[in-house]
Amino acid sequence: MIKRLSKGVLACLLLMLAYFISSVAVAQDSDLAASEPHIAELTISGAIGPATTDYLIRTSEEAREKGAQLFIVRMDTPGGLDAATRDIIQHILGSDIPYITYVTPAGARAASAGTYILYASHIAAMTPSTTLGAATPVQIGGMPGQQPPPGNSPADNSPADQPSTEKPQSEQNGEPGDGKKDGEDSAAPAPKTTMERKVINDSVAYIRGLAKRHHRNADWAEKAVREAATLTASEALEQNVIDIVADNRESLLQQVAGREVVLVSGSEKIAEATATLPVVEYSPDWRNELLSIITNPQVAYILLLIGIYGLIFEGYSPGAMVPGIVGVICLLLGLYALQVLPINYAGLALIVVGALLIAAEFFVPSFGALGIGGVVALVIGSVMLIDSDVPGMQVSRGLIGSIAAVSGLGLLGLLYAVGHSLRKPKIASDKALIGRTAVVMDVTPELLVKIDGEIWRSSCDTALSEGQVVRVIAEEGLQLKVEPD
Repeated sequence: MIKRLSKGVLACLLLMLAYFISSVAVAQDSDLAASEPHIAELTISGAIGPATTDYLIRTSEEAREKGAQLFIVRMDTPGGLDAATRDIIQHILGSDIPYITYVTPAGARAASAGTYILYASHIAAMTPSTTLGAATPVQIGGMPGQQPPPGNSPADNSPADQPSTEKPQSEQNGEPGDGKKDGEDSAAPAPKTTMERKVINDSVAYIRGLAKRHHRNADWAEKAVREAATLTASEALEQNVIDIVADNRESLLQQVAGREVVLVSGSEKIAEATATLPVVEYSPDWRNELLSIITNPQVAYILLLIGIYGLIFEGYSPGAMVPGIVGVICLLLGLYALQVLPINYAGLALIVVGALLIAAEFFVPSFGALGIGGVVALVIGSVMLIDSDVPGMQVSRGLIGSIAAVSGLGLLGLLYAVGHSLRKPKIASDKALIGRTAVVMDVTPELLVKIDGEIWRSSCDTALSEGQVVRVIAEEGLQLKVEPD
């Protein structure tokens, strides 16, 4: 059974590899000839993680070598990881080719990390009926496993106990910054810990710096971080948060022509001719597709468990090879994915310990103590494993529950089998095979019979032929006495 499952997993891995290799040729069909001027269009969709960073940076460099004069990044994201977001922003800020971040299609959003990227872009654009904001950090920096205390959710975040030294412009002018009447309490509950204040103030300074670089509304950017404020496309344009509202790509390119942008080399204008260049879409290649799959927390978690259990099964049946090969491959892929994800190392250790305790239940007669402890450790470790509250960057509770249920059922099956064997009547070891049937394997030079996969030397008073069924009537040491059945 184990071998069949392992072969199935190995076959799936080979099919995935074949798919990714075949997709290379398909991706190359859309490539433009080298050094031909064009506008490169990239897409950020879903949670921003290591795969997004790899795709954006590598594809941008590829497009630059092929003659890209302008980048359009179509974006629809609920947020993402801090490290991945900062890598993308550093790449954009260091580019000598303008980046246009375009929140599209209608109904899309640039929430949380998307707002930072929008502020960092040389031109920020949105489609009508899109939104941005809610940039309160859920987790930025800190040691692995250090979650912000309760109250640091986008709905509860507010100005820190220690206000920043630079007040919003509206307060400097003596105007209420949030539109409330005098005398109303406009302050939300303040962050309660030093760590919360650090996280909030660091994010405020970061996004205000991005806003000032491109002459956008820094006060609203601070409000998006402290109070999780949001805006629609039209409101963002009115408040100088974005530069353009465009219904489609053609309208966007018409509006960017002649605009001045701040590049790493200084201020430059986007030439009219640049906006008329052909647009080439750069889709993720096979490498990015693979990275995107294995860095999905759900997939990384499953790969980790397959790897651990594969090695355990190989230990149960040394020489089986397939469980060990599949286990090593999956374990290495899972560990690679986890090293680029924000993981809690205590959770990872609990998963490993839990798997080992479940495996030990097969060898040590603990009557379920080791197995139950292993399942508990596995569940707790799984809940703790991915140290992030970013949407799309968590292990599903349903998946954890399914793994726990399967492990629990396996443990119950083991305990039932052990209990059933204990209730069987005790039989002397030299009489255990009496009455069992066997099949004759060979008759010369000696009689050999097969019982449950075991080959026994035998003797019989009558002549037998290969393949004949016989019955054991006596055990004489390591030799059986049989008769025709």
